[in-house]
Amino acid sequence: MGVEEHTAEHTAEPAAVPTQDTADTAEGTGAATAAAPEVETTASGTRYPIAPGYRVNVRTGPGTSYRIVRTLPYGQKIPIYCQKPGERVTGPYGTSNLWDNIANGQFVSDAYVYTGRDGYIAPRCD
Repeated sequence: MGVEEHTAEHTAEPAAVPTQDTADTAEGTGAATAAAPEVETTASGTRYPIAPGYRVNVRTGPGTSYRIVRTLPYGQKIPIYCQKPGERVTGPYGTSNLWDNIANGQFVSDAYVYTGRDGYIAPRCD
């Protein structure tokens, strides 16, 4: 991912997490945090937590130039149906060019999702 200035991909919880001026630039290093969030597995599938203290933008494609369709609330856990490479973004879990498909035509940067590992954890999107 090239280094470019972008609007923040998340909103930090006041006084809990410092805000970032640039958020959407990076490639999957998946830096660990002090306490690993819990991945939830149920009969309907696995759901992965968004980084604590972050509200993350959901976009129509794998990059910050795509339209925002909604913003995930604090503490949200999401399904990951497939993943695809796109714009490099730096977030609390490192720098990654992977984008997670969480619904039809909806993507979030993998740098804000705790999957427990670097790289693909779901099939590549077509």
